[in-house]
Amino acid sequence: MERKDLAFQPIPGMTTPRFAGMPTFMRLPHLDIDSAQASKADIGIIGVPFDGGTSNRPGARHGPRQLRDLSTMIRTTHPRSGINPFELVNCADLGDAPVNPMDIMQSLELITDFYDQMLRKDIVPLTAGGDHLISFPILRALGRQAPVGMIHFDAHTDMNDAYFGDSKYTHGTPFRRAIEQGFLDPKRTIQIGIRGVKYDKTDFDWALAQGVRIVEIEELFERGVQSVMQEAREIVGHQTTYVSFDIDSIDPSFAPGTGTPEIGGLTTFQAQQMVRALDGLNLIGADLVEVSPPFDPSGGTAWVGVSIMFELLCVLATAQSTRSAASQE
Repeated sequence: MERKDLAFQPIPGMTTPRFAGMPTFMRLPHLDIDSAQASKADIGIIGVPFDGGTSNRPGARHGPRQLRDLSTMIRTTHPRSGINPFELVNCADLGDAPVNPMDIMQSLELITDFYDQMLRKDIVPLTAGGDHLISFPILRALGRQAPVGMIHFDAHTDMNDAYFGDSKYTHGTPFRRAIEQGFLDPKRTIQIGIRGVKYDKTDFDWALAQGVRIVEIEELFERGVQSVMQEAREIVGHQTTYVSFDIDSIDPSFAPGTGTPEIGGLTTFQAQQMVRALDGLNLIGADLVEVSPPFDPSGGTAWVGVSIMFELLCVLATAQSTRSAASQE
């Protein structure tokens, strides 16, 4: 159902060339989170320029800027479903969450505070990272009242306990922390595309013991996208669900610009198919993380990333539109 009170629209490519003007996510208006206009937004697209949780190859802190730039190529209408998310809900670029690159714990607090502001305004977040640690403070905001479910696309579980002794907050630990602290429901969490050599099996064993469903890449390829995504839908059900998409779930031949690449991953089309299969779920937020421009200055990886973000935006817009319609009945 098309809404009549839509205040924000992307700048058309035939009005101003896509290479001109200030880049914003998908050429949407940029709004300050504290402004009165921000309250009109249904979905806010945000950058979190932080990679302080990275253990080896940094650079994802530069991801949001490159993703913004490449997102100017995004048009308005989904090629398969015909959905125009900007006709369903008000979308806006809400800038970047504040971070302190010298202090991990303060950054986590700053990020959570930013998302708390969004939630008070009933804005659904679509986030561009940043390393995968940023998912933890987002989940802390979204799951504070009740734990949320999650569909997670990644090469790695990110369920480790600690790095380098007792460092508990890294890009390999966010979902373990979120489960331990009650923000993420492990029995409504599925991780898809896991692969690659491991330090050991402790992350797997811990996650499985909590009730997390792990679909390794071999099982995905054997069963097929449709079968696995049907299971994912059954696991999360109709309750609130978050989506986290690590760009390294995609094979590095398609997306080399990431800190921890693993061969044998998804094609870009398989990634699109899986995100499209989320349509109709009760989605309350999503992120696309670990794009690292220093490892792909051409922007090819960022283009893959923003294309997946558009797929996520379409299913988020449908979910938010459905909730809005239900609340008005």
